[in-house]
Amino acid sequence: QVQLVESGGGLVQPGDSLRLSCAASGRTIITYSMAWFRQTPGKEREFVATISRSGGTVDYADSVKGRFTISRDNAESTVYLQMNSLKPEDTAVYYCAAKTGAFLLSRPDAYNYWGQGTQVTVSS
Repeated sequence: QVQLVESGGGLVQPGDSLRLSCAASGRTIITYSMAWFRQTPGKEREFVATISRSGGTVDYADSVKGRFTISRDNAESTVYLQMNSLKPEDTAVYYCAAKTGAFLLSRPDAYNYWGQGTQVTVSS
């Protein structure tokens, strides 16, 4: 079992950058495919990005391609989400998630473990 804790959220202006971190404990994350999701009130949890266990394969939602970058440091048991050129529509609670197995999936129900979330607000 792994515990996930997100950090790095905050209030920024449109066009700014922010880096989210997801620190894992309890078990090394090298055995897990990792992902970031986001959610706004009244909406379904939305896929943002995912990364393979080695970090060699990534996938993004179309809405963030070219602006967001997911990465991981298995030695530090940490996953990152670098967010550039932020837009007001990126405002959400961002969640880190982990799943066993090698396949990269964008469905929330495929993920076994979740963090508590970190708020990102993009507003002028």
